[in-house]
Parts: sequence; structure tokens; C-alpha cells
Amino acid sequence: MFVRRFLRPSHLALTLALIATGGMVIAQADAPDQPMTAADGSGSFEVSGIQVDVTGKTADAARYAGWKVAQRKGWAMLSKRLGGGGGTLSDGTLDSMVSGIVIEDEQIGPNRYVARLGVLFSRARAGGLLGVGGQALRSPPMLVLPLQWSGGTGQVFERKTDWQEAWGRFRTGNSAVDYIRPAGTGPDAMLLNVGQVGRPGRGWWRTILDQYGASDILVPVVRLYRQWPGGPVVGVFEARHGPDNHLIAKFSLRVGSGDGLDALLDAGVKRIDEAYQSALQSGLLQTDSSLAYVPPPVAPTVIEDLPDDETTLPGATGPTPTGEARSIVSIQFDTPGAGAVSATEAAMRTIPGVRSALTSSLALGGVSVMRVGYDGDPAALHAALESRGWQVQGVGTTLRIRRGGQPSQGGTPAPTPAENATG
Repeated sequence: MFVRRFLRPSHLALTLALIATGGMVIAQADAPDQPMTAADGSGSFEVSGIQVDVTGKTADAARYAGWKVAQRKGWAMLSKRLGGGGGTLSDGTLDSMVSGIVIEDEQIGPNRYVARLGVLFSRARAGGLLGVGGQALRSPPMLVLPLQWSGGTGQVFERKTDWQEAWGRFRTGNSAVDYIRPAGTGPDAMLLNVGQVGRPGRGWWRTILDQYGASDILVPVVRLYRQWPGGPVVGVFEARHGPDNHLIAKFSLRVGSGDGLDALLDAGVKRIDEAYQSALQSGLLQTDSSLAYVPPPVAPTVIEDLPDDETTLPGATGPTPTGEARSIVSIQFDTPGAGAVSATEAAMRTIPGVRSALTSSLALGGVSVMRVGYDGDPAALHAALESRGWQVQGVGTTLRIRRGGQPSQGGTPAPTPAENATG
């Protein structure tokens, strides 16, 4: 999203037409109706509050020189912060590491430039040069749900809010908290809303966290109170954590008019981030173990020792060492309704030696066919069925059964199926 800042002086006039003062980054303008997106997802190192006061032949030249001075001062400050001693680098090297200039405040004269700036350094390049490899100790990934209350209405991603945009502008490179900031598009409005924030049930939270690749939830809350239209605005901020909405910090900020709302919210985001980092260092920002994915129980696997006989291996053609050979018996049975199917299958499974009973051909109101896996001779299954009150017709692996006294289909006895019938 950031454009290259180091333009030739002849190009600066066009750049000046695209920017304004008051805490903005030199960047391409977004569409006004574009959903919230992270302004800086690169995790850059940020150095802010750099004061510059330089002169030049023209306003453009002075401004360009001020940016150069800001990046030199910024590198010295960053180097000291990360234990590098505050050394200096050439402008060419700094050009390759600086990914953006943040204009916090500026005053431009005919040949003078006075400003307070911030500089964004590429984490990968600057970190490698300072020996930190661009890495920092960070929290597990935390899903951010910025909740705004204004006029008695709460909103998260139901529609675009000023609080969402403030979190989109926030650069997380200097934070120890690994924020996951949804874009507010697609299913976000349905999944991440005010109702979900107040829902403590872990089951649905686990599904949402898996969807966004997060381990826990952070809910930064702001309640906006406007004294009168265009007048002072008071923001009450809360840093909350987890599905149970544990309160970590609470504070209030105020601005004199509605024009300062963005500055108010940006300051609130920064204070909330500091509260979350402090909680992380003190051990209060622990991941809720109940949000971890719990796999379904798996039945234990039974492993049996087999004798050293090749006929016991799968696919062996030799005689079965123990018991009778398994038979597949095709059984025809009446199914006047769906209940008869499950009842007959259940009755088959109660017979000793039956390993499986599954209806392979269903004909409700007629005659269905069931495939029965039976350990033994089909004649023994024939006898077992008769002993349980079934009327059994047929021989071999094709049988026709009815309950005692049950009439055959059509009122006449059904013919005995042939032994080679396929069912």
C-alpha cells in the first residue's frame, strides 16, 4: 500500500497535491466505501516523533531534505532501541530499508520545512542488519474484534465504523501482540458481530478461530459520547480478552470537537495495545485452553499376533485355521414401511454368527433384499431363523423369510427362489 517516498523534486508537486497534514502516511488513497484493511501488514519497525527543521531552495527541496534527515535520525533511534549502538548508514542504504514516511505534523514555507515525522523501516532488512533477524517475541495469534458503541448501538463488522478504521491504521510492527485483523468483507459481518462478542460458548468460538487461524480473542471496546453535534467527544476505552470478556484495562480520552475523532481513536488504539503488551509480559494474556481444538475420541486399535502360517495372511487361499468359513447370504423380506427395514436388520444382528446385515435392495411396500455376513454354513442360519419364529423358504445362500402367520405378497405363497438367484 505504501508508495516510494523518495521522489525527484520535479515529482514532489504531484505528491503534495495528494497529501495533507495531521498524522497521515504517504500512500495511495482508498475508495471511500472500501472495507477496513490493515494499513501496514508488513510488521515494519516504526520510529515516531522525529523533529526536523531544514531549509532549501524551494519548498519541495526543503521537504525532500527533511525526509532525508528524518530517516537518518530514525535509524539512529531504532538502532539504539534494538541494541545496535546508534550507528549511521549511507542515504542509499537507508533508501532501501525505509518503507514509508508518516507525517504527524508539518509546516511548509517557501524555503523552509518544519515537521514532526515518523519513519517505517522494513523489518526483514533492518532486523538483519542489526542482528535481530527481524524476529521478536510475540504472543500467539489473536483475533481482533473492535467493538464500537455509539448512540446506544453496538457494531463490530455489521458495517464500517470509525473504530474499525482506527485499528486498520494501526501499525503492529512494534507490538509484541500478534494481531489478526479481519478485513470486514465476506462472512465477517455474519460471524463477527455484537451477538458473538457476548456469546461465551466455546464450540462456536473454536470454529471461528479455526476459520481465521487464531488462538484467542481480543475485544477492544470504545463507547463514544458526543456532548453536542460537532462539539467535544469523550471516548471510554476498554481492553478485553477472551470469550468471557475479561477486563484488562479501562481509560477515557476527550477531544474538543468532532474533527478530532480520528486522533482520539488512534490514541485509544495505541493505549489499548500498550495494555495488551503489559498483560502479555505479566502473564495475564494467556491463551484460553478451552478454545483449543479437541479431536473426537478414536476407538483403540486392536493388534493381534498371528501364527507364522502364510494361510493366515490377507488374500491367502488355504483353509481357514479356525471356525467355519464366512458366508454371504441374500435374504428377501417384506418391507411394508421404513420401520420394517431397521427392525429386520436389528433382528438379524442378534443371531449368533451374524457379522453384518445390510439392506442392498430397498422396495418399500414390497420385498427388499438384505446381504447378511454369517460365520458358518447357511443351513445353520436357516435353522437359527426358524428357531426365532421366522418362516424360511429357500436353500443355500438365498433365503426368503416371513414372520409366522404373515401372508405372502399378493395373498398367495411366494415361490421358493432358486439357489442361483441373484436377489
